[in-house]
Amino acid sequence: MNPQVDPRTLLLESFRAAVAAADPLEIVAAHLPPPHAGGRTLVVGAGKAAASMALAVERAYQGKAKLEGIVVTRYAHGLPTEHIRVIEAGHPVPDEAGEQAAADILARVQALGPDDRLIVLVSGGGSSLLSLPAEGIPMADLKATTRELLRCGAPITDMNIVRKHTSRIQGGRLAQASRAPVTTLIVSDVAGDDPSAIASGPTVPDASTYADALAILKRYGAAVPATVQAHLERGARGEVEETPKPGDPLFMNVDNRMIATAHDSLEAAAAEFRRQGVNAVVLGDTVTGEAQEVARVYAALVREIRAYNAPFAAPVALISGGECTVTLPSGASESARGGRCSEFLLSLAIELAGTPNVHAIAADTDGIDGSEDNAGALLAPDSLARAEGSGTSARQKLDAHDAWGFFDAIGDLVVTGPTRTNVNDYRAILIL
Repeated sequence: MNPQVDPRTLLLESFRAAVAAADPLEIVAAHLPPPHAGGRTLVVGAGKAAASMALAVERAYQGKAKLEGIVVTRYAHGLPTEHIRVIEAGHPVPDEAGEQAAADILARVQALGPDDRLIVLVSGGGSSLLSLPAEGIPMADLKATTRELLRCGAPITDMNIVRKHTSRIQGGRLAQASRAPVTTLIVSDVAGDDPSAIASGPTVPDASTYADALAILKRYGAAVPATVQAHLERGARGEVEETPKPGDPLFMNVDNRMIATAHDSLEAAAAEFRRQGVNAVVLGDTVTGEAQEVARVYAALVREIRAYNAPFAAPVALISGGECTVTLPSGASESARGGRCSEFLLSLAIELAGTPNVHAIAADTDGIDGSEDNAGALLAPDSLARAEGSGTSARQKLDAHDAWGFFDAIGDLVVTGPTRTNVNDYRAILIL
């Protein structure tokens, strides 16, 4: 390792490299179809990257196409655009601003003709931002359902199956509404990069069913409003139309293009470590599970490397992506602060108990880890000792799911502000 680079700086630089690899302003133009010489080009979309993707489309098509459109992104994630209107709305819990934007998007898409073109910009966070409840479900009940699924720790893929079957726009229904050819650009934030799971797949065939959605609610013991339960039960009985399925001819007119993935970002981060003389091992971009449990597994691997230089010899960086979960017990939500990245890191700190020459970072590539304004946090060998010196108990903070409070107390939060992209969580453990 380059002796002039300190571990903290190297970890932060690796995270910046991961985020830069998914920057829409740099990557969107190469994936766009040629400018449409015929009718209108309508641009719609949703997600944490929606504003930067929209701006990238405007720059690529400047003076070459008749652009119009609307995209919806998270509050404080907007950017100034000229032809494509940017709406800010609620995430992770949907709100009325997102509902209105989704209704406007659907109406604009339904008005397109065969000579027009539809470009859809999809990124992580789009499921809650593009919320247009199915008939008979009030927005308040959709909000309550989202909160309940978040509380019970349902993974995002399962949450999105429920969302698809309580929506008028997701699960392929947006593509179903268009008479114009559809090109969708997708920034993936889900493990495995399944396009039907990203923003609940508004232009992608949906293989899941109403029965699947009901089974998910039962599996996690999710108590949802009566309107949601009744709608799903009617769908399972065949009384409500299913989402369009794989093989439906309507998708012959749809081109879904994956333009950024977690794996691409992890490889960019690995290249940064190697540039500084550190071996980098990508352990996978599909790591899921409870944040605390994942941390215990990683701690065991770190101890093996420190003791035996196996299966990898130090110096080495262990890099992974994916999306962990944090399941909050009843009554814990008021004291909980932080998110899955900082909770993973705090659990790792306790497991390693000050093991020398081990540093780590865990941060969300969208710049927001859970409930606060930080992307994640940094861990050093002396983190526990510094916390104890300030009167902060790591165990108490972890039991209260207040990882933010722990890292804030020792000044080790990573704060980037909105990155306007999202390829899920980034974790790197540097063993020297």
